[in-house]
Amino acid sequence: MYKTDIELKIDADRIRIGILKGLRKCGAGHIGGSMSMAELMAVLYGGVMNIRPEQPQWEDRDWLVVSKGHCGPAVYSTLALNGFFPESELETINQGGTNLPSHCDMNKTPGVDMTTGSLGQGMSTALGVAFGNRYHGRNSHTYLLLGDGETQEGQVWEGAMFAAQQKLSNLTAFIDCNKKQLDGYTCEICDPGDLAQKFRDFGWFAQDCDGNDVASVRSAIMAEMKISDQPSMFILHTEKGLGCTFAEGVYYNHHVKFSDDDCEAAIQRLEKQIAAIQEEELAHV
Repeated sequence: MYKTDIELKIDADRIRIGILKGLRKCGAGHIGGSMSMAELMAVLYGGVMNIRPEQPQWEDRDWLVVSKGHCGPAVYSTLALNGFFPESELETINQGGTNLPSHCDMNKTPGVDMTTGSLGQGMSTALGVAFGNRYHGRNSHTYLLLGDGETQEGQVWEGAMFAAQQKLSNLTAFIDCNKKQLDGYTCEICDPGDLAQKFRDFGWFAQDCDGNDVASVRSAIMAEMKISDQPSMFILHTEKGLGCTFAEGVYYNHHVKFSDDDCEAAIQRLEKQIAAIQEEELAHV
């Protein structure tokens, strides 16, 4: 059952709170790109993906491959919110002996479908999953998340050719286009240009989308479900660090150090935002 846009907005902020609570003990982490993908994660797990939290290895499930694996905190927060494991486990992120390591690991975390390492590799593994599931006749869909800086990797474009050639319509990919990478703006380091047009040229269905608006993300995905003979790509235009008081609008916000007070202030603002959304919803009932 699909959640409402109001429920998805609240889930996105709850995902952000989970990210902060999870990284609080470390006092540092990949805040920027984790925060920018909160809306997408809320939408995917809010009714789009066919999953069973009580049965993470269900063979006919939809798969999510997070190629920008350093954004594991957003994945973990989403999985905890949806019942794959207790939310209290978020406090172990990046700690010794944790099941929630810095990069996503399918051998450690319930609900993580693919281990991700060097950027670019997730494209190849997602294609393998989509191709393999189709070959075995499974009614499952593969979702792939890439970073915009990651598109500088040649492996991404090799995969783009393969997916189009094989007509992998059971593959939907997203680029978290927050305009930044580890050490600066993508346009200054290696400008990716018009990514939607590039993927169209490679034979994909592709379009731009407001990645920090749940209604826009969901509408795009729903429309794409009518595509029957192409892989699909959505360029999600997002803001790196969005929703985090100490990272939002900061130039170097890929990996951020923060104090406990910083963390608490950020959590409080997000909780106030959730309360405001709930109040507004009640006013219209």
